[in-house]
Amino acid sequence: MNKFLLIMLLSSAMVQAQVVLEPDSLGVVQDNDSLIVQQTIQRDTLKPFKRYKAEGVSAVVGEFVILDSDIDKAYVEMQSQGISVEDITRCQLMGKLMEDKLYTHQAKQDSLVVADAEINGMIDQQLQYMISELGSEEKVAAYYRKDNIAELRTELFEANKSLKLGRMMQDKVIEKVEITPEEVRTFFFAIPEEERPVFSAEIEIAQIVIEPEITQKAKDEVIARLNSIRADILDNGASFSTKAVLYSKDPGSASKGGLYAGVTRDSPWAKEFKDHAFSLLEGEISEPFETEFGYHILYVEKIRGQEVDVRHILMFPDVSQKSIDEAQTEIEDIKSKIDSGEMTFAEAARKFSDDKETRNNGGQLVNPVNFDTKFDLTKMDPTLSAQVYNLDEGEVSKVYTDRDRTGKSSLKLFTVTKKYPEHQADYSKDYERIKQLALREKQIRVIDKWQNEKIKDTYISINKDYHDCDFAGNWLK
Repeated sequence: MNKFLLIMLLSSAMVQAQVVLEPDSLGVVQDNDSLIVQQTIQRDTLKPFKRYKAEGVSAVVGEFVILDSDIDKAYVEMQSQGISVEDITRCQLMGKLMEDKLYTHQAKQDSLVVADAEINGMIDQQLQYMISELGSEEKVAAYYRKDNIAELRTELFEANKSLKLGRMMQDKVIEKVEITPEEVRTFFFAIPEEERPVFSAEIEIAQIVIEPEITQKAKDEVIARLNSIRADILDNGASFSTKAVLYSKDPGSASKGGLYAGVTRDSPWAKEFKDHAFSLLEGEISEPFETEFGYHILYVEKIRGQEVDVRHILMFPDVSQKSIDEAQTEIEDIKSKIDSGEMTFAEAARKFSDDKETRNNGGQLVNPVNFDTKFDLTKMDPTLSAQVYNLDEGEVSKVYTDRDRTGKSSLKLFTVTKKYPEHQADYSKDYERIKQLALREKQIRVIDKWQNEKIKDTYISINKDYHDCDFAGNWLK
């Protein structure tokens, strides 16, 4: 494995370690993955060691235990994320897991703190997504082989908090690492020409978004429904929780009576939502209000210092078929004008697109990973990739219908504004990408030095099955 492949592998592993929403990270190995796990174990055990135990302790790092099953789950998670495991041994995964635990252990030693409210906010979002995908809390709990959603929440809390602390520690180690242009130059030209990396194909994309109009009548109707529910609660003593179960369209909270516990001013909710949560007294119910997700009424159940427990009911205005048909006609007319040369795609985006984030820039999309306009075709969102993959530069796509997590529909056109073919790294053209690789190598050196220093001061016990592993760090001290 040459230098660039090693750097890319380590970088990928460090990013993948931050994603723990797969079922198997919570103790679940799905049936359709079992064969993959068995084949992986059988193939790999021939390389680092001759024996494999069904379960047992593989290592202890500080206060953290790594089980044999944790390594098996790591294989399945990498498979599920599209990462090839053909050349990744159990020894390598074991080393990566020990590194993760060392970060978390040291974070606690250094008294790094992450607020429980922040973790709870993350869990609320995770559960909301899971419930929207599977349909109910009961189905989510069953999918993760937990007796109830509370048990799953407890396990998610520990997993998320451990990961957050580990990331904070890693960020602290490398926060002051910088790289100079001369270091970038030295890094690149020290690599033999035949070993220089090949950068994958990239594209730049623009879009036009047309949203079916929501009439004032539809807005008034949903506000009236919320006011009616609010009046029934205030005047007749009806249960807010029961009303939420019956009528709220929020998949993340409806089944638990609209409850979101531990909301803080830093929680990842809409500004209007938090404004109402912190302006009401305990026991008060808000008037209907609007956020980007729809219309709400909110009830403050409990105030605990800087945290509040709230319940809410979310509803969406109905979109009429007439509005949908009008939006379809409008976007097809826009496409005809672009295809005929009457206006450019960028001009049409500025004039007609309903997407506030992109229309002033001619519809140009920005990559949320690196905030650049280029998208790596091998790493972009699969749905978006399928919509633009076969487009030539300057070609306009057909009309696509997109639905957000609230079920709201919009119509979209895409175009590829620029294509960058796969190519070997060029110092002048790819300076920024080369700079990132050079910086990553320097960060890895700093991390390696820190890691070996901390290993000396940390209790570590490794099962004898792994004593023949050639770890990057001095784990077998």
